[in-house]
Amino acid sequence: MPSDLPIHSAASQSEAYATIAQAIRFLREHAREQPDLAVLADALGLSSFHLQRLFSAWAGVSPKRFLQFLSKEEARRRLRASASVLDASLASGLSGPGRLHDLMVTCEAVTPGEVAQGGAGLDILYGCGATPFGEAFVALTSRGICRLEFLAEEAALAVLREEWPRARLCHEPGAAQRTLNAAFQRLPGSAPLHLLLRGSNFQIQVWQALLRIPPGDLASYGQIARALGKPQAARAVGSAIGANTLAALIPCHRVIRESGDFSDYRWGIERKQALIALEAAQNRL
Repeated sequence: MPSDLPIHSAASQSEAYATIAQAIRFLREHAREQPDLAVLADALGLSSFHLQRLFSAWAGVSPKRFLQFLSKEEARRRLRASASVLDASLASGLSGPGRLHDLMVTCEAVTPGEVAQGGAGLDILYGCGATPFGEAFVALTSRGICRLEFLAEEAALAVLREEWPRARLCHEPGAAQRTLNAAFQRLPGSAPLHLLLRGSNFQIQVWQALLRIPPGDLASYGQIARALGKPQAARAVGSAIGANTLAALIPCHRVIRESGDFSDYRWGIERKQALIALEAAQNRL
């Protein structure tokens, strides 16, 4: 997020997101009517001035500018523009670091032996905290973040216990919030963010490919499949994207259908549109 926003804290950004999501939902349902700021503000029970200020604080641009990036035509344009960008990005290989929000991300995979051991000897810190896109659950080890999900803590913790039945789980809300701050509010010169990936070889290839899509650009499932040298694997790419448990960090929100439709998203279509639009708006394209 821009450093000069009047919304400073993660908690206030998270609270603002609830209004942004509500606005996106209204606009999606009334797209044909092309509601203006006054109509949108009235639907949300806010003044036009307050909505304009809130949007500008959260996204760094006006509501009108921000909402331009939610149209299907804009999505199609970005898909067409991204075809060569994605090919060029992937040409350097899939095993190195990727870039997310001007942030270097390094990835390490869990070994089959570690999976078989169920996390024996592994300490996992976990907790919930605020992000610019709402409350999130995060889990981390000494080797990196292993889960980041927009889920309630109880539900996310149950899945974590099932995945790592022999690991020692430690509730550390302070560490969780610091990790989320590092993930979403990066500063120039910040240390690389480490991710610990657990998946099949193909899933990890797909996730690493997603990290090569620059913020503000989009790709289709077919483009990802072709870039991986598996042009018939678009459906398998979709399944791998659906299995991603590192929301926003592995940017599956940057993948949409060839038609320009945003399609389903594990963490909610409004959140996907907000992620896409914010990245595009901050690029000032």
